[in-house]
Amino acid sequence: MKEQNHAVQARELFRQGYNCSQSVVGAFCEEIGLPLDVAMRLASSFGGGMGGLREYCGAVTGMYLVAGILFGYSEADDYTNKKAHYARIRTLSQRFIEKHGTTCCRDLLKALPGKLQQDPLPRTEEYYQIRPCIRFVETAAEILEECIAEENGKTEP
Repeated sequence: MKEQNHAVQARELFRQGYNCSQSVVGAFCEEIGLPLDVAMRLASSFGGGMGGLREYCGAVTGMYLVAGILFGYSEADDYTNKKAHYARIRTLSQRFIEKHGTTCCRDLLKALPGKLQQDPLPRTEEYYQIRPCIRFVETAAEILEECIAEENGKTEP
C-alpha cells in the first residue's frame, strides 16, 4: 500500500469492508507506528458514527486519532501543547466541514433512503453505490496528509 497516497489506501480499506474510522487509521498505520491489526482494533469502535449511533463521523474520529498519535501531548500539565493540539483538531474539523457541511454521521447520511441502521450492513456493490462514506474517508485522509505536510514545514504532501 505504501506507493499509493493515503486517500487511495483509505478507500481501498473501506472497500475491503473496514469501517470508516478503521479505513482512515489503517491508511496511516505505518506513520503512526502500529501494525495494521492493532490500528484496526484501536479504531473499530468509531465506525457508524460511534458504534452505529450515527453521532460523530468515524472518518473524522479516525483523523483525530491519527493526529493525536502523531502530534498530541502526553503530559497532564502541558497546557501549551494541549492548546496547540486542540486548535489543530478544530482546524481538521473545519476543513472537513468545508467539504461536507458537518461532522455528524446522521447528517452526512440523511439523504439515504429509509431509516439508518445501527448494525453494520454487508458490503455489496449496492451498498457502495448508495453510501457516500467512501468520500468521507478519502477527505479525512487528504486532510491528514495536508496536516502532516504542514507540521513538517511543507506546503504540499
